[in-house]
Amino acid sequence: MEKILFDFISKYISLTDDERNVLLSLNLFHSVKKGTVLLKEGQKSKDSYFVLKGCIRSYYFVDGEERTTAFYTEMEALTPACALSKTPSGYYISCSEDTLLIISNADMEEEVNSKFPKFDIMCRMFSAELLAKQRIDFDEFKTSSPEQRYLNLLQKRPDLLQRVPQHQLASYLGITPQSLSRLRSRLVKK
Repeated sequence: MEKILFDFISKYISLTDDERNVLLSLNLFHSVKKGTVLLKEGQKSKDSYFVLKGCIRSYYFVDGEERTTAFYTEMEALTPACALSKTPSGYYISCSEDTLLIISNADMEEEVNSKFPKFDIMCRMFSAELLAKQRIDFDEFKTSSPEQRYLNLLQKRPDLLQRVPQHQLASYLGITPQSLSRLRSRLVKK
């Protein structure tokens, strides 16, 4: 798991042995079982998550039904809005699979950044990439039909079709499971 992390970091910056040791001393790695709820609506949290292996999702309850808003898989990060705003969360985050996470918080990041300023540079670069990706994904979602959303999912994240239940995929696409089933059948016939 350390190798996965250090390989990812090496895309942005190079690390000395001291920097590697500081990261390893922070107890960042957490193995979490499928179904574990990491954050509940109304709960406060300082934690940020980086998925090394597995899948987590964010979702709301609307009129008693789950509405999935995002899936986060390998090498993807999630900092809940409540961690930044210091207010209670408006949504849930849970593990869709057994997941290996890096869990950090602002205090840990500040400590590392003060000792090694290049981590701050890496975090800024990664955050800018993440923000741009989320903006593109959001715009694409808002301007697409359900069929286009499904086709985009097939193209960009086909692994999700095997990794998460159909009702969660349907919710993520903004349709019912029955509509997703009909959509798949229609596309197979084409």
